[in-house]
Amino acid sequence: MSSSSEWVPKTKIGKMVAQGQITSIDEIFSNHWKIAEPEIVDALVPGLEQEVIDIKLVQKQTDAGERSRFKAIVVVGNRDGYVGLGMGKSVHVVSAIEKSIKNAKMNLIPVVRGCGSWECSCGTEHSLPTKVDGKWGSVRIQLLPGPRGLGVVAGETAKIVLELAGVKDVWTRTFGETRTTLSFAGATYMALKNTNKIVLPALWREI
Repeated sequence: MSSSSEWVPKTKIGKMVAQGQITSIDEIFSNHWKIAEPEIVDALVPGLEQEVIDIKLVQKQTDAGERSRFKAIVVVGNRDGYVGLGMGKSVHVVSAIEKSIKNAKMNLIPVVRGCGSWECSCGTEHSLPTKVDGKWGSVRIQLLPGPRGLGVVAGETAKIVLELAGVKDVWTRTFGETRTTLSFAGATYMALKNTNKIVLPALWREI
Protein backbone atom coordinates (compact mmCIF):
# COMPACT_ATOMS: atom_id res chain seq x y z
CA MET A 1 0.00 0.00 0.00
CA SER A 2 1.28 3.46 -0.87
CA SER A 3 2.06 5.85 1.93
CA SER A 4 -0.03 9.00 2.30
CA SER A 5 2.87 11.10 0.89
CA GLU A 6 2.59 9.17 -2.40
CA TRP A 7 -1.19 9.37 -2.56
CA VAL A 8 -2.57 11.44 -5.44
CA PRO A 9 -6.31 11.86 -4.72
CA LYS A 10 -8.68 11.30 -7.64
CA THR A 11 -11.95 12.42 -6.02
CA LYS A 12 -13.16 15.71 -4.59
CA ILE A 13 -13.47 14.21 -1.09
CA GLY A 14 -10.00 12.68 -1.37
CA LYS A 15 -8.51 16.06 -2.35
CA MET A 16 -10.26 17.76 0.58
CA VAL A 17 -8.81 15.15 2.97
CA ALA A 18 -5.32 15.45 1.50
CA GLN A 19 -5.47 19.27 1.77
CA GLY A 20 -6.64 19.13 5.38
CA GLN A 21 -10.10 20.57 4.69
CA ILE A 22 -11.68 17.40 6.08
CA THR A 23 -10.07 16.18 9.30
CA SER A 24 -12.67 13.75 10.66
CA ILE A 25 -14.25 10.60 9.24
CA ASP A 26 -17.45 11.63 11.04
CA GLU A 27 -17.69 14.67 8.77
CA ILE A 28 -17.83 12.33 5.78
CA PHE A 29 -20.52 10.15 7.34
CA SER A 30 -22.65 13.05 8.58
CA ASN A 31 -22.75 14.49 5.05
CA HIS A 32 -23.47 11.06 3.52
CA TRP A 33 -20.43 11.34 1.26
CA LYS A 34 -19.17 8.21 -0.46
CA ILE A 35 -15.69 6.90 0.39
CA ALA A 36 -14.28 6.15 -3.05
CA GLU A 37 -10.58 5.92 -2.11
CA PRO A 38 -9.17 3.67 0.65
CA GLU A 39 -6.51 6.27 1.43
CA ILE A 40 -9.26 8.51 2.84
CA VAL A 41 -9.74 5.95 5.62
CA ASP A 42 -5.97 5.55 6.08
CA ALA A 43 -5.72 9.30 6.66
CA LEU A 44 -8.72 9.72 8.97
CA VAL A 45 -8.95 6.47 10.96
CA PRO A 46 -5.70 5.68 12.78
CA GLY A 47 -5.19 2.28 14.36
CA LEU A 48 -7.29 0.43 11.80
CA GLU A 49 -6.83 -3.34 12.07
CA GLN A 50 -7.59 -5.93 9.41
CA GLU A 51 -8.38 -9.62 9.57
CA VAL A 52 -8.74 -12.12 6.73
CA ILE A 53 -11.75 -14.29 7.58
CA ASP A 54 -11.83 -16.47 4.47
CA ILE A 55 -9.78 -17.39 1.40
CA LYS A 56 -11.13 -19.79 -1.19
CA LEU A 57 -10.03 -21.07 -4.58
CA VAL A 58 -12.86 -20.38 -7.04
CA GLN A 59 -12.91 -22.27 -10.35
CA LYS A 60 -14.91 -21.15 -13.35
CA GLN A 61 -15.39 -23.00 -16.62
CA THR A 62 -14.77 -20.78 -19.68
CA ASP A 63 -14.46 -21.40 -23.42
CA ALA A 64 -10.69 -21.44 -22.98
CA GLY A 65 -10.89 -24.01 -20.19
CA GLU A 66 -11.01 -23.86 -16.43
CA ARG A 67 -10.08 -20.57 -14.81
CA SER A 68 -8.99 -20.44 -11.18
CA ARG A 69 -8.99 -17.39 -8.93
CA PHE A 70 -8.72 -16.78 -5.21
CA LYS A 71 -11.53 -15.05 -3.33
CA ALA A 72 -10.66 -13.32 -0.07
CA ILE A 73 -12.96 -11.79 2.54
CA VAL A 74 -11.53 -9.20 4.93
CA VAL A 75 -12.87 -7.24 7.89
CA VAL A 76 -11.30 -3.94 8.97
CA GLY A 77 -12.03 -1.97 12.13
CA ASN A 78 -10.48 0.24 14.80
CA ARG A 79 -12.20 -1.51 17.75
CA ASP A 80 -13.81 1.83 18.55
CA GLY A 81 -16.96 2.35 16.49
CA TYR A 82 -15.86 1.81 12.87
CA VAL A 83 -15.93 -1.38 10.82
CA GLY A 84 -15.80 -2.39 7.15
CA LEU A 85 -16.26 -5.57 5.14
CA GLY A 86 -14.73 -6.30 1.74
CA MET A 87 -14.29 -9.05 -0.80
CA GLY A 88 -11.78 -9.35 -3.63
CA LYS A 89 -10.79 -11.84 -6.32
CA SER A 90 -7.49 -12.39 -8.09
CA VAL A 91 -5.32 -15.12 -9.56
CA HIS A 92 -2.89 -14.46 -6.71
CA VAL A 93 -3.71 -14.76 -2.99
CA VAL A 94 -1.87 -11.57 -2.00
CA SER A 95 -3.64 -9.53 -4.69
CA ALA A 96 -7.03 -10.91 -3.63
CA ILE A 97 -6.34 -9.89 -0.02
CA GLU A 98 -5.16 -6.42 -1.07
CA LYS A 99 -8.34 -5.88 -3.12
CA SER A 100 -10.44 -7.05 -0.17
CA ILE A 101 -8.73 -4.64 2.22
CA LYS A 102 -9.29 -1.71 -0.15
CA ASN A 103 -12.96 -2.62 -0.58
CA ALA A 104 -13.42 -3.07 3.18
CA LYS A 105 -12.02 0.41 3.79
CA MET A 106 -14.35 1.92 1.21
CA ASN A 107 -17.24 0.07 2.89
CA LEU A 108 -16.37 1.48 6.32
CA ILE A 109 -19.39 2.38 8.47
CA PRO A 110 -19.89 4.02 11.87
CA VAL A 111 -21.41 1.83 14.58
CA VAL A 112 -23.63 3.36 17.25
CA ARG A 113 -22.80 1.69 20.56
CA GLY A 114 -24.34 2.04 23.98
CA CYS A 115 -25.62 0.14 27.01
CA GLY A 116 -29.08 -1.14 26.22
CA SER A 117 -29.03 -4.10 28.61
CA TRP A 118 -31.54 -3.93 31.46
CA GLU A 119 -29.07 -6.02 33.51
CA CYS A 120 -26.41 -3.33 33.31
CA SER A 121 -27.43 0.27 32.51
CA CYS A 122 -23.89 1.54 33.15
CA GLY A 123 -24.18 4.19 30.43
CA THR A 124 -20.92 3.32 28.64
CA GLU A 125 -20.49 2.27 25.00
CA HIS A 126 -19.56 -1.37 25.66
CA SER A 127 -22.58 -2.92 23.88
CA LEU A 128 -25.46 -1.75 21.67
CA PRO A 129 -28.26 0.67 22.58
CA THR A 130 -31.01 -1.68 21.40
CA LYS A 131 -31.68 -4.89 19.49
CA VAL A 132 -30.84 -4.77 15.78
CA ASP A 133 -31.28 -7.20 12.91
CA GLY A 134 -29.18 -7.76 9.81
CA LYS A 135 -29.58 -9.93 6.71
CA TRP A 136 -27.24 -10.98 3.92
CA GLY A 137 -28.03 -13.79 1.52
CA SER A 138 -29.59 -16.68 3.42
CA VAL A 139 -28.34 -15.54 6.82
CA ARG A 140 -30.17 -13.34 9.32
CA ILE A 141 -28.72 -12.27 12.65
CA GLN A 142 -30.10 -10.50 15.72
CA LEU A 143 -27.74 -8.58 17.99
CA LEU A 144 -29.02 -8.06 21.53
CA PRO A 145 -27.43 -5.74 24.12
CA GLY A 146 -25.52 -7.60 26.82
CA PRO A 147 -24.39 -6.65 30.34
CA ARG A 148 -20.83 -5.51 30.96
CA GLY A 149 -18.45 -8.46 31.26
CA LEU A 150 -20.57 -10.82 29.16
CA GLY A 151 -18.24 -10.80 26.17
CA VAL A 152 -19.22 -11.43 22.56
CA VAL A 153 -21.49 -14.47 22.48
CA ALA A 154 -21.37 -15.28 18.75
CA GLY A 155 -19.98 -17.61 16.12
CA GLU A 156 -16.35 -17.02 15.15
CA THR A 157 -17.06 -15.02 11.97
CA ALA A 158 -19.59 -12.70 13.64
CA LYS A 159 -17.30 -12.37 16.67
CA ILE A 160 -14.47 -10.98 14.52
CA VAL A 161 -16.76 -8.37 12.93
CA LEU A 162 -18.25 -7.33 16.28
CA GLU A 163 -14.91 -7.09 18.09
CA LEU A 164 -13.29 -5.03 15.32
CA ALA A 165 -16.31 -2.71 15.50
CA GLY A 166 -15.69 -2.17 19.22
CA VAL A 167 -18.69 -4.10 20.54
CA LYS A 168 -17.49 -5.85 23.70
CA ASP A 169 -20.65 -7.40 25.18
CA VAL A 170 -23.50 -8.77 23.07
CA TRP A 171 -25.84 -11.73 22.63
CA THR A 172 -26.57 -13.03 19.13
CA ARG A 173 -29.22 -15.17 17.46
CA THR A 174 -28.60 -16.51 13.98
CA PHE A 175 -30.88 -17.98 11.33
CA GLY A 176 -29.88 -19.62 8.04
CA GLU A 177 -26.69 -21.10 6.62
CA THR A 178 -24.03 -19.54 8.85
CA ARG A 179 -21.31 -21.76 7.35
CA THR A 180 -21.34 -19.38 4.38
CA THR A 181 -18.68 -16.95 5.62
CA LEU A 182 -19.59 -13.95 3.46
CA SER A 183 -23.30 -14.20 4.32
CA PHE A 184 -22.58 -14.58 8.05
CA ALA A 185 -20.10 -11.69 8.11
CA GLY A 186 -22.36 -9.63 5.85
CA ALA A 187 -25.43 -10.12 8.04
CA THR A 188 -23.44 -9.00 11.10
CA TYR A 189 -22.11 -5.99 9.19
CA MET A 190 -25.64 -5.02 8.07
CA ALA A 191 -26.94 -5.33 11.65
CA LEU A 192 -24.22 -2.95 12.83
CA LYS A 193 -25.03 -0.59 9.95
CA ASN A 194 -28.65 -0.60 11.11
CA THR A 195 -27.64 0.81 14.52
CA ASN A 196 -27.51 4.17 12.74
CA LYS A 197 -31.11 3.95 11.50
CA ILE A 198 -32.49 3.29 14.97
CA VAL A 199 -30.50 5.73 17.08
CA LEU A 200 -29.35 8.66 14.97
CA PRO A 201 -32.71 10.40 14.35
CA ALA A 202 -33.12 10.87 18.12
CA LEU A 203 -29.61 12.29 18.36
CA TRP A 204 -30.30 14.72 15.52
CA ARG A 205 -33.37 16.04 17.33
CA GLU A 206 -31.21 16.88 20.37
CA ILE A 207 -28.65 18.90 18.40
